[in-house]
Amino acid sequence: MKTKTTLFVLAFLSITATFGQKKTNGNVYIEHPAIQVVDEFVKASVAGDSIKMASYLTDDFKGYSGTSNEPKNQGLDKTGFLGNQMIYFNRLDYYSVTPFPGAYPDAIEYKKDNDKGEVWVQTWVELKGVDKGSGVKIDAAAHRLYTLTKDNKIKTIINYSNGSVIDEIRASFVDRTNGTIYNHHENINTVRKMIYALENGDMEKAYSFYDEDVTFGDLNSFKTRGISLADQKDQDKAFLEKYEVVNIEMSGYPDYLEYEMGNGRVVQSWWNFHLIRKSDKMAVVLPVFFIDDFNEEGKIVREAAYYNESLLEQPSKLASN
Repeated sequence: MKTKTTLFVLAFLSITATFGQKKTNGNVYIEHPAIQVVDEFVKASVAGDSIKMASYLTDDFKGYSGTSNEPKNQGLDKTGFLGNQMIYFNRLDYYSVTPFPGAYPDAIEYKKDNDKGEVWVQTWVELKGVDKGSGVKIDAAAHRLYTLTKDNKIKTIINYSNGSVIDEIRASFVDRTNGTIYNHHENINTVRKMIYALENGDMEKAYSFYDEDVTFGDLNSFKTRGISLADQKDQDKAFLEKYEVVNIEMSGYPDYLEYEMGNGRVVQSWWNFHLIRKSDKMAVVLPVFFIDDFNEEGKIVREAAYYNESLLEQPSKLASN
């Protein structure tokens, strides 16, 4: 028993030693001359001072994208990188690069494999601006790693950022189509049938055109945005208790937009609801704009309604007389 206990203790100590070991590999600084160099470099880039930017870079400088899919990414040399930075200055109004809220840069001096005494600086920033040509707004987070030589020259920059907003700017250089607009389509037919079922009080048929997971949005109130079909039925019931639907007429004609991007399917339609307010027999004409999103099966999965709610509560003409 004593032998087993001894072996257990030795095994436990061995595991503790294996998983409990720690070893330092340098120092992390919150203040460091390299951090100041990086800060001055960023300020020069925002100011569009290419000469000052160049003064902070080594002759053999390389800039890399940390999110590149190219397995043999050779990076940008000093000239190419400076030209890339000037694109931001030249194309963006209100251009700024500021620390990400709550973040601050670190300077790291590694011990291992660092015989040249290089320093790594890592930063987290927000890049903002509005593209002068396309009007696309940039408000994006980015992470940058800088390698600085012993004499505080920037040798390498690795940039990690979401390039989708840049793709949107590039896509805006020329006019592009994004699908097809129809004035006759089965989804338009569905919206008409749904509206006229509502006009005739056939609520069961009206609701049959919606997907069971449909969501509704009444743009007059945040409380009635994103509600379920069951909640919408309650809303409709309350509405029909207050107003009688006399007639619904189409205003203009609906459009069906079939988008390439996102594979969207949207019917936009305009209607005039002729109502009688039951409390005082007041006639009300309510213009309504519907946006209905469809799935591949031809069911409505999302509906948004735009109308002027004050028209429903306008004073009675009898009362005003």
